[in-house]
Amino acid sequence: MQPTQPIVVRVIDEPVKSTGVGDVIIGALGITGVLLLAALLLGALLGGVLIWIKKVRAKYNLEPVSDHEALRVTPSSSTP
Repeated sequence: MQPTQPIVVRVIDEPVKSTGVGDVIIGALGITGVLLLAALLLGALLGGVLIWIKKVRAKYNLEPVSDHEALRVTPSSSTP
């Protein structure tokens, strides 16, 4: 048997791509777009929930009693 020689493998990393001003601006616009889209979706969801709550309250007559009805405030007549 012959002695085997070890095989040496050199791993060479790819060269690092430099980041330019254009890359940073495109990244910032991408993040801004994602945040804008998330805000629009969450706003629409909240609006839908509020409309749904209002419709459910109207359907089952669950409207809260307003202050002037609860306190039975009536305008006073000033007669001398």
